[in-house]
Parts: sequence; structure tokens; C-alpha cells
Amino acid sequence: MSERQKNTQTSHNNQGRRPYRKPSRANQPVEVKIGQKFPLTIKRLGINGEGIGYFKRKIVFIPGALPNEVVTAKVTDFTEKYIEAKVVTIREASPERVTPTDPAADLVGGFELAHLAYPAQLAFKKDLTQQALEKFQPQGYANYDIRDTIGMSQPDHYRNKASLPIRKIKGEVKLGLYKRGSHDLVDLPTIATQDEASMTIVRAVGKILAEASVSFYNEVKNSGLVKTVIVRANQAGQAQLVLVTNQEEFPGKEAIITALTEQIPAITGIFQNINPGKSSLIWGDETIKLWGDDYLQEEILGLTFSLSPRAFLQLNYEQMTKTYETAIQALNLNKNDRLVDAYSGVGTLGLSMAFLVQEVRGMEIIPEAVVDAKKNAQDNGIENAHYEVGSAEKVFPKWAKDGFKPTALVVDPPRPGLDPAFKKAVLRAKPEKFVYISCNPSTLARDLADLSSAYRVDFIQPIDMFPQTPRWEGVVKLSLKK
Repeated sequence: MSERQKNTQTSHNNQGRRPYRKPSRANQPVEVKIGQKFPLTIKRLGINGEGIGYFKRKIVFIPGALPNEVVTAKVTDFTEKYIEAKVVTIREASPERVTPTDPAADLVGGFELAHLAYPAQLAFKKDLTQQALEKFQPQGYANYDIRDTIGMSQPDHYRNKASLPIRKIKGEVKLGLYKRGSHDLVDLPTIATQDEASMTIVRAVGKILAEASVSFYNEVKNSGLVKTVIVRANQAGQAQLVLVTNQEEFPGKEAIITALTEQIPAITGIFQNINPGKSSLIWGDETIKLWGDDYLQEEILGLTFSLSPRAFLQLNYEQMTKTYETAIQALNLNKNDRLVDAYSGVGTLGLSMAFLVQEVRGMEIIPEAVVDAKKNAQDNGIENAHYEVGSAEKVFPKWAKDGFKPTALVVDPPRPGLDPAFKKAVLRAKPEKFVYISCNPSTLARDLADLSSAYRVDFIQPIDMFPQTPRWEGVVKLSLKK
């Protein structure tokens, strides 16, 4: 690409070859340059929490700007379809603009909405639902009951798990988060969204590792040992520690384990996860227990769950509980119901409903999670739950072929939503009661467009699982059409 192409972007319109005809203003090319400045009025927020405005009818994405603000924007990148910019000055500020509680909020990820007043954050997450529905237009979407977002009374210090990279830079050990859009590590003694127990432990672990003269990973040289410190804390104040390393060999680990257990009594188990090379993923395939308990115990809705290091559990205990309670109430289960818990993880949701139904069946693609789910059922004296390794789109039809007919279904898929084959199987089986827990309003709306041929949507309940971020969570109650 030439320098001109790099620095000037033209919206190409087919104007033909008629030099005598003056093109209309609507067809004029929009030209911008990197570094160009212009005033911009912000119209709304995008799905990633960025401000959206228009420069000569071309859409502009500008992080940190809020609706109804007038800013001076500076172009940072562009394509034929859009412009990316940053805020230089705020000429007219929104009345909903606030000062973030974390001093690093403008530097690192996880604080994309920290400058927006919390009631406005909740309203934005309700609006995300409406925007997604308008895009995919499932049957009857205009009449859906979209409820106000359930928020937190204290929307800070909610994350019960910390996964922080650790590096030695110019002789100084840094433990924190990367600057947005870079791999420059910012040392963070505190993080406003992180719960105090896990953050205190992770900083203490970093100090012990530094004093032990452990080698830390160097991305440029692809050398060094410790990459990431992961701490998960439960409601009782106990913690599980994982050290992610670049190799299995761990010189001096016995002395480090002794120091960790003596100085941080809250730690109940220490693990090493091996993740060699320059992978962008935090976790490697192999995890080794170095000391202590195999599991961290957590209580959820009166049941005790055992969590292995890689077991998935929502990072926000308070909002997870509200989500589960909303789902249970929406399903309105009884002792005759046969419930399928798709994408079941370690069984937290399905087992919480087991005492209400005749039978629970769950499937999960991660074998370790299924082992945990079976253990959790046994430990809680639950005998009517069955868990199987496999994807929902394969296991669910297999059960149907074997004669199993579910009356109730709860799904909690990852961000890509439901697999098309699984949706077809659901539409064949037609369980009467259906709850869909989603973490992505776009894929939810797409799936509802497919499911609305057989199901009506009774309500959508957004829940703020991740305050200060644009991430969205919702519980949807569906009922089979009569």
C-alpha cells in the first residue's frame, strides 16, 4: 500500500465516466488522514462501549466518548466503511460522565464504561438487547418484555478471579494488566473491579516470586519461566493458586511452595500450568498439582461445589446467584420434569435445580468439567443427575434417538451462541419449558429468530455481570407455542 493509500481513505462510489455531470454531495468521497482533527457530536454507544458519531456521513468509532457529547476527534485509523479516532478534547461533556474510581481505567482494559454513571451503564445494557433484536428481528420482537437491567448496589470489587501477567522489566517485577492495544504491562497494586481478597493474594504471590529470584517470561526472547499468576478466591476467603509457566521444569519450586504456604494461609491448593511459547492463550494443556487440595470449595444456592483449576465459574458471585435464581423461577419446574442442562460446565446450574425435578441430564465438551460435575452431584447427595462428555449438538439428538423426551431445557452457551444442529434438535424435541442464558445479545437475537417458529419469548432479563464494561448477560424465558 502506498503512503497516500495509508494516509488517505476514499469511499469509492461508482459515479460512471460522465465528466460533464457534477456528482451529488451524497456521492462525494470522504477523505481523512491519520492525525486529522475535527469536531464530532456523539450519537450513541456501540456494542463495545465506544462512542459513535458521523463525519460527513461516515461512521466514526471513538472510545471514551459518550452520547450527546461534542468532542474534538483525532483520526487513528480508517477503512472504506468507518473511521477510528480518539478524544483530544471534550467540548461539551455529558451530564452522565463521571470520574472512574480506578486511576488506571483510561490505560488498561476492563474499564470501557467506567467513565459512564452506573445507572446509565444499566440503561445501555438494556438498549443493547433492543439493538440486537432490531437487527435480527425474531417473530414478535417488537412486543418482547425487555426488563430493566439488574445491577449491583456496589458495582466494584466483584471479580473473584485474577489472571494477571507478571514480567521483569528493567530490573523491576511488574504484575498487572496490559495497556489497551499493546503488550506494555502496567503494574497495578489494586484493580477497582477485582475483589480485595484475590488481589491481595496475587500481589503477595508476586512479591514472594520476586524475592525468590524466579525468572519471568520474556516475550521478545521467548525465555524465562513464570508467565501468569492466577488466583481464584471463594466466599469463605480461601484461594486456589495457579502459576502458568513456559516449561515444566521449575527450579526452586520447593522453597517457593514453602514460602507461599507459610506467608499466605488462605491458599488451599497450588498448581502449575505449562503453556510453552508465544501463545496468546493464558492456559496450556497440562496442569500439575504442586501442593494442597485438588479442589476449591464454593457454596452456591445451598450446595457445595468443588472447582478444579480450569473449572468455569462466573467471576461475579453476587450476580451469578441472581442469574441462577431468575432462571429457576422462570422455568417453574415440578417433580415430573425432565431437565436438560446444556453447556453444563461443572453442574452448578443443573444441580441447583435437581431437587425440583424428576431427572437432570447435562452435557459438556470439557472432560475435566464433567468429572467435576459428577463429583459435585455425589458430594451433594444428588442421585437424579447424569452428565456426559460431548457437544450439545451431538449428545442431545443421541438422547432423543434413545427415547429420552425432556420437558425442560436450560442453555448457557459461550459467546458464539447455539450450534445450528442443536437448534434443529431442540425444535424437533420441543421441550415445553425453556430458559436461555446468554452472554452475547447479538447471537441471542440470531438464535431467537430461529427458535421463534416454535417458541414465544415471555421476557428478557438483562443482568449486569460485569459492571464498568460493555459485557452483557441476559436470562430469557421461552414457552412453547400452543
